Amino acid sequence: MIIVLMGYMASGKSTIGERLAEKLNYKFIDLDDLIEEKENASVSEVFKTKGEIYFRKQEALYLREQLQSKENIILSVGGGTPCYSDNMKAILDQKNAKSVYLRASLPTLVEKLMRKKSTRPLIAHIETEEAMTEFIGKHLFERAQFYNDAEFKIAIDNKSKKEVTKEVLKTLF
Repeated sequence: MIIVLMGYMASGKSTIGERLAEKLNYKFIDLDDLIEEKENASVSEVFKTKGEIYFRKQEALYLREQLQSKENIILSVGGGTPCYSDNMKAILDQKNAKSVYLRASLPTLVEKLMRKKSTRPLIAHIETEEAMTEFIGKHLFERAQFYNDAEFKIAIDNKSKKEVTKEVLKTLF
């Protein structure tokens, strides 16, 4: 089985994915890390040197490769992955895949990302909480239709990583 975790930046996809993989004895794959390994460059370098269109094509290619795997995998995808190249359809059409949206409210995301913005090139330039709220709100509005197509939705607000992990396990099994 392939469990695909999706959601906005800082929704816990990688952390929860690693915990799930450990509990289930599945392989954990972070799609962005895989892209960096295959492209021999960071995601931000790929965006800068080859452009977003190239990045999205490679992202779709590597996603589909992982969806064909016969291994048990927890696959954490980038925040934008479900929104491009019919990726959400590819995930939903895959018989042995289950999709999980780790849903965080706008205030939760703003609070988390204001603390972590120095490690996130996409938002490092955002100075104020108001600007961050506007930036994330616009993205969530654009992406909600894709995220909400996930088979399972788990609210993460005010929950520990341990609680979210337990809830995902309970929901899936």
